[in-house]
Amino acid sequence: MGAPGFWDDPKKAQVHIGKVNQLKNAINGIVAYQAKLEDLQTLVELLEESDETEGEELLPEIAESAQTLFDGLDTLEIASFLTGPHDSCNAIISVHAGAGGTESCDWADMLFRMYLRWAEREGYKTEIQDIQAGEEAGVSKATFRLIGPNAYGYSKAERGVHRLVRISPFDSNNRRHTSFCSVDIIAEIEDDVDLDIREEDLRVDTYRASGKGGQHVNKTDSAVRLTHLPTGIIVTCQNDRSQHKNKANAMKTLKSRIYEKMQDDKRSEMEKFYGEKGEIGWGNQIRSYVFQPYQMVKDLRTGHETGNVQDVMDGNIQSFVNAWLRAGCPTSRNKNIQDDS
Repeated sequence: MGAPGFWDDPKKAQVHIGKVNQLKNAINGIVAYQAKLEDLQTLVELLEESDETEGEELLPEIAESAQTLFDGLDTLEIASFLTGPHDSCNAIISVHAGAGGTESCDWADMLFRMYLRWAEREGYKTEIQDIQAGEEAGVSKATFRLIGPNAYGYSKAERGVHRLVRISPFDSNNRRHTSFCSVDIIAEIEDDVDLDIREEDLRVDTYRASGKGGQHVNKTDSAVRLTHLPTGIIVTCQNDRSQHKNKANAMKTLKSRIYEKMQDDKRSEMEKFYGEKGEIGWGNQIRSYVFQPYQMVKDLRTGHETGNVQDVMDGNIQSFVNAWLRAGCPTSRNKNIQDDS
């Protein structure tokens, strides 16, 4: 960074600064932990040299420091599992309602809210790219960016089908219903990944962005839909009033989805991405959320569960993410597979 000409290309310089900051964040956490460990060792030495009265005064502080170190070690251990090539990238998260009409759309809206709350808890920024409202309630699809360190590394644990069991608020007979939604998560790849997307392979459609009425309704065709003809991948973006900005964001998402599909084609044995989630229905769920007749959220991959359903729906899902990473995510189990791209 101190070399002459480093700032001649600001865009390239920012890429280097981003990589440096990622390395600093990883190292600083370990250095800070080591400093706390040395402080605890000093307290223990004081305890050994003190008399009984002074020792009793030191014990609560030692116990508190030890618990802080245990918690910090847990955080460092989880972070050490994020060894995938794009784990440090931002993520693009899409929630899709399954079959079931209003029930599934309402469930998709609940999941969408849960992830926004989780992002807020963990200090991530979010940027909504596209929302398609359900016919009566909820959303049929919602897509947003998760922005922050290791956003993809953590959020990829949520990819799959999520199942809800509850007494339906839309059923006048108060019957129990089962609903399904799928969650797609891809890494927002950097611009330096070499992908040739030809203009003739793209179909660009523009339309008026949807809104809640009044001043929020866009008066111009600013929303953009891109269709990649060879793969059939479709992305949309309508979060900005500028058609050019929406198209740029849509291109970034399209590039990420094409790259992800390429990786999936090369590593079809891995339990992730597009083909492996299966139908959004019975037998394919990764997690069950039961509201009635009892309350429980259980991850079927790891066995991790909790009875505090409301806490989970308010975004406290980090324990499920950590359990998946500890159990050995597909990326960790297949880290020896060579990427020949």
